[in-house]
Amino acid sequence: MKKLINSPDDVLTESLLGLAAAHPELRVDHANRIVYRGETKPHGTVALLSGGGSGHEPLHAGFVGFGMLDAAVCGEVFTSPAPDQLIEATRRIDNGAGVLHVIKNYTGDVMNFEMAAELLGGTEVDTVVIADDIAVEDSTFTAGRRGTGLTVFVEKIAGAAAEQGRELTEVAGLARRVCASGRSMGMALTSSTLPASGRPTFDLPDAEMEIGVGIHGEPGRRRVPLASAREIARMLVEPILADHEFGGSPAIVMLNGMGATPLIELYLMFGEVRGLLEKAGVSVARSLVGNYVTSLDMAGCSVTVLAADDEMLGLWDAPVSTPSLRWGI
Repeated sequence: MKKLINSPDDVLTESLLGLAAAHPELRVDHANRIVYRGETKPHGTVALLSGGGSGHEPLHAGFVGFGMLDAAVCGEVFTSPAPDQLIEATRRIDNGAGVLHVIKNYTGDVMNFEMAAELLGGTEVDTVVIADDIAVEDSTFTAGRRGTGLTVFVEKIAGAAAEQGRELTEVAGLARRVCASGRSMGMALTSSTLPASGRPTFDLPDAEMEIGVGIHGEPGRRRVPLASAREIARMLVEPILADHEFGGSPAIVMLNGMGATPLIELYLMFGEVRGLLEKAGVSVARSLVGNYVTSLDMAGCSVTVLAADDEMLGLWDAPVSTPSLRWGI
C-alpha cells in the first residue's frame, strides 16, 4: 500500500489539522472532529448539519461555509459519527430557528442521527434522509437505497434557502423535494484501499468493472467486462432515466469522480453522459464535474441527475463559499 500518511491510526486527526491550516476561515473542533463555518449566521436563521464516515472527501467538511453547511461531523474512515458528536455540533450551530440534519441513507448514520435528535433538548431538529442511488434496494451498509451524489445538491440548495432566512419547515420541505427529484448511479474500475487494512476492500480483476458500486465498495448490480466510456455512460444513464421522469424539466447533472480518476477522463465521460441525456430529451441546464463524493482511492465515477424547477435552479446559482464549492462571491 502506497499512501501519503504517517500512521493509519492518525489519518483523520492529521487530515483535520491540515484542513484547519489550509482553511483558516473554518473552525475545527479537533477533540470532537467537527468542522464549523467561521462566521456565525444571524440569530433566527436555520442551520444545516451533515456528516458521516470519512474517506468521501470533500464530502462533508469541504462543503462547510456560506451557502451550504454550518457544520460537518467526521467519523472515522467509512464509520458513522457518534451521537455525542452530533449533539455537540447541533447545539453549537443552533441560531434559534432550528437545525436541519442532512443524512445519507446508511444504517449507522441514520441510527446515530436519530439517537442524537432524541437526546437533544431545547433544539428544534428536522431531518432529511437522502437515498438517491438506484443501483440496489438493499446493501451491506443500508436498508433501502444508498445516499450518494445527490447529497451535494441537497446541501447546496437547502443551504442557499437557509441563507435567505427561510423557516425550518420550508428548508426541510425543499430538501425533500430535491431528494424526490434526483437519482444517481456509479461504477468502479478499481477498489478502494482502507488505510487501516492496507488491502483493497474488494477484488476487481483488471479486465472487469463493477456497475452500481457503492461509495464504501458495496457490490453493485453486476460485474461486467471492461467497456468503452460511451458504453459505460449508457450503463449509468439508462437506468437513471428508467427510474424517474426527467423530461420537461431543466436538469442539474453531476459527473463525480470516485477519487482516483483524472479530470481528463471525467470530462470525457461528462460529454458522453450529456449526449445521452439530450438524446433522451433531457435539457442539461447546470453541470458539475470533479471529485465531490469519493471513495478514497477508487477509480470510477458516478452520475447524478436532478430534475430541477426554477426555484431549485435559482438556489443552485445562489452564492456559495466553501473549500470545495465556490461561486458568486
